[in-house]
Amino acid sequence: MTGSVRLLHSPGGRATAFLTAGGLLAGSAVIGLLPGMAGASSHREAPLLLDDPAVDNTDVYAFSSPENEDNVVLIANWQPFEEPNGGPNFYPWAEDAEYLINVDNDGDAVADLVYRWRFTTHDRRGTDTFLYNNGPVTSLDDANLLFRQSFTLDVSYDGGHTYGHPVAEGPVAPSYVGPASMGSAQDYVDNLRDPAITSLPGGGQTLTTQTEDPFFLDLRVFDLLYGGDLSETGEDTLAGYNVNSIVLEVPKSEVAIHHDAADNPVIGVWSTTTRPTLRNADGTAASHDYTQVSRLGQPLVNEVVVPTGLKDAFNSISPDMDAAAADGAVVDRVLNPEVPALIEAIYGVPAPAGPRYDVFEVFLTGVVSNGVVDVDGDPATPNPIDVDLNSQALNADADPAAFQPSEMLRLNMSITGPTGLDMQPLPEASRLGVIGGDIQGFPNGRRLADDVVDIELLALEGIYDVSNVPADRQGAFDALQDGDGVPVNDNEYSSVFPYVAGPNTESVNQGGGSADGAAVAPAGTGGQPGGSGGSAVWVPAAAGSAALLLMGAGGVSLLRSRTSTRARATAQA
Repeated sequence: MTGSVRLLHSPGGRATAFLTAGGLLAGSAVIGLLPGMAGASSHREAPLLLDDPAVDNTDVYAFSSPENEDNVVLIANWQPFEEPNGGPNFYPWAEDAEYLINVDNDGDAVADLVYRWRFTTHDRRGTDTFLYNNGPVTSLDDANLLFRQSFTLDVSYDGGHTYGHPVAEGPVAPSYVGPASMGSAQDYVDNLRDPAITSLPGGGQTLTTQTEDPFFLDLRVFDLLYGGDLSETGEDTLAGYNVNSIVLEVPKSEVAIHHDAADNPVIGVWSTTTRPTLRNADGTAASHDYTQVSRLGQPLVNEVVVPTGLKDAFNSISPDMDAAAADGAVVDRVLNPEVPALIEAIYGVPAPAGPRYDVFEVFLTGVVSNGVVDVDGDPATPNPIDVDLNSQALNADADPAAFQPSEMLRLNMSITGPTGLDMQPLPEASRLGVIGGDIQGFPNGRRLADDVVDIELLALEGIYDVSNVPADRQGAFDALQDGDGVPVNDNEYSSVFPYVAGPNTESVNQGGGSADGAAVAPAGTGGQPGGSGGSAVWVPAAAGSAALLLMGAGGVSLLRSRTSTRARATAQA
């Protein structure tokens, strides 16, 4: 199957994605709709990254700020599986790497803004000691803190070719060493993490810090899909581990076309890491040319759908290359995903008929009302999510002719309200995001509490509305509605910046103990994690009849007018 991907437009100007005669996705342009592979969302997924964890992107999140609806929050994580007791060097940022968050606001798959963090190390240990610190550390400038890092942030407006003057410089919150070195978990947050928050021009802020890994899932999918009888579920594989995190909050107008977030509310986001093309024997940069070595947008893409032989290639290219011609075998894996076939073979639940053009739109173009994908003039397969939701083609000032299907995380920034990250247990709030009736959640951006494994597993099975499951998919829903049995994270998130929890403080084989003092919820339970503060955040299971209905005649209508100042959802009984 060879050819091209093109975007067609209705008379009203709305873009619709089509896969034209013989069209194909490149080996890199694939759809992440499977439970995680070895690691997690993108943890240790590619051969070359196994030897370079400091530049390994793990997860990307994008959501409207729960503190200020005029701001957007972008979070990117690196360096998976940080064991809290991993001294003596712990987990520094790579000094010769560039850590990037990319934003495409017009849908051409080329970054319109690139935020770049670079790090400088200040290591005073020398030949005197192996210790990270030689006494208790009570502040970022404490003389006892022997290993420190600082960051420089600058921004590019031409896809990363050139950068302006730095917009911010500041300290990095160090790795948590232990109670004798840095006090209690709350001491760490108060003395070392929060003081590292750095203000940005125009009202934004950023933080580079170690945090507990906010992703949650059970990885025992490899034992014949959770044991062959779904008995091997309910264990959060990432509980107790940390990651390095960059949190960025900026005004929505900063990332929108023409700084107009009302008429142009949809953005695409992905993170990348670059390394010097040439490095000296001691690991220092030998040239000023940098090569992209890691990439992450949608969760669960590279490590699951992309074959091992193409994983490093995916990490090296940008989204605008995703639609280039490549091996048709990968396209077959995308349009005819493996997991439904395995579920059918193991559990006897029939797989949805392929090719899966519904998946193509949801994950490569964003969701638009009545969007369809067509091949060789055959009848189109409609997208079951009948709503104008999160395609950059909905932006009033986007050039329809330039739209390019590509893999990235897409967010409609105009969708805000009481079901954001600071949600209370309202009936319309759902850990299952859009398919649970909650249009603020994944795949419309990604909140920290979105249960992306269960969402993607249900989507693979053709279930896009858990309150109105098609009759022919009821058997699949009955078997898989609990997914991997891990509906919540092991630590609480926060409703205030930086939203992520502090790093875990106990060794993994002891479990629990996040550095923000939050209690740990038992893995596999659906209850609210314990804790004493008002910042606790939880997402209830998908609501029943009270949930917002997104599909069919009961669908929500969003952005029907591309010049409206805010997309509004209307629930119908």
